[in-house]
Order: sequence, then structure tokens, then C-alpha cells
Amino acid sequence: MNKVYMISVFAENKPGRLERVTKVLAEANINILAFSITSTNGFGVIKFMVNKWKEAYDLLREKGFTVSLNEAIGIEMKDQPGGLYEVVKILSSKGINIESASVYVAETRKRAYLIVEVEDTSKAKELLKDENLKFLNPEEIQ
Repeated sequence: MNKVYMISVFAENKPGRLERVTKVLAEANINILAFSITSTNGFGVIKFMVNKWKEAYDLLREKGFTVSLNEAIGIEMKDQPGGLYEVVKILSSKGINIESASVYVAETRKRAYLIVEVEDTSKAKELLKDENLKFLNPEEIQ
């Protein structure tokens, strides 16, 4: 099972913050493949999966953003009703708690992946190795 990464950017929840972050990525020709925003009490976490995670992480840090890098698991799911349910049912049956998630649709409408952050990725990978799941290969990330 190969590693994929989510980049988390911590910022005040104010107009222009997302613009500043995405401008840095756009100017470096880094493609955002999946993202989510969570906010509470005036602060937010913007999470990205990008095609060049190391470059994006280093560049955002260099530009002064508060950034963290989190290993994640990309699990292929059917892009149809019930596709998400089938995957999360397996995770739940293995006692794997999803701490954060987003969806990446590859090859528009052909393949979709649930990108999950869990407490212990190594343990989760071990628990999932015998399941009939397909995982996202980092080389496929465009």
C-alpha cells in the first residue's frame, strides 16, 4: 500500500486567506486534486491533496504559512450511490476511525477515492490488507 499525503494549512478564517494559499500553489503549477475546509471560532484548517506534495509543503512553509503534512490512505470506491457506504462499512468493521476525509475523483466519473486520515495509518493498512480494496498509487496522482 503506497503513501499519499494531505497538506493542512492553519489560518484565520478571513476573506483572502484561501486566495493567498491557492495563489502560491497556482504560481508553482501545483494541481489541487482534493480539498476541504473546516472552521471554528475564527480559525480554519484547509486540507489539500496535490500532485506535488513535497514541493507544495516546502513552498507553503517557505511563504510563512503554518502547515503540517499528514499521511493518508486513498481507497478506491465506486462512483455511484452506495460507493462510499461500501468503503466506510469495511473501515468501521475493522475498528478504523476516520479522523478526516475528502474525495478525489480521478478520470472524471471513472474512478473515485475516499482519502482518509486515521490515527495510525500503519495499523489501518495492516487491518485492510486482506480486504478486497484498491488503493490509490501516488504515481497516479496527476
